[in-house]
Amino acid sequence: MRETDMTKSKGRASTTRSGTKSRSKVKRAKPVLHRKTRRSKQAAVLALLSRPSGTTIAAIMEATGWQAHTVRGFLAGVVRKKLALTLHSEKSDGERVYRVIGNDADEPQAA
Repeated sequence: MRETDMTKSKGRASTTRSGTKSRSKVKRAKPVLHRKTRRSKQAAVLALLSRPSGTTIAAIMEATGWQAHTVRGFLAGVVRKKLALTLHSEKSDGERVYRVIGNDADEPQAA
C-alpha cells in the first residue's frame, strides 16, 4: 500500500507543478506603462521639498506611506548625498520645515 500512496502523491504533485508553471507564465505578463505617466515616490518628495513653503516629515510620510525614520534616511542619503542638493531646515511653530535650495539659484547671487 505504501507504493501506491507514493505514486498517487507523485502523480498529483506533477499535475500541480505543470498547472503552476502555466499560471506563472500568465502572471509574468505585465501591462506596458509609459514612463511619462508614472510618478515615483522620489519625484513626489522632491516636489514637496521644492515648494517655496517647504514641507514637514509628517507631510512626506502621508504622501509616500513611509515611516519617519525612512523619510529622514531618504533626506540624508538620497537628497543630500546622492543628488547633492542643498537641504535647508528650520523650526517654525514647533515643527521642522525642510526645503531644497537650488544650487543654481546660489550661483547668480555670488557672481
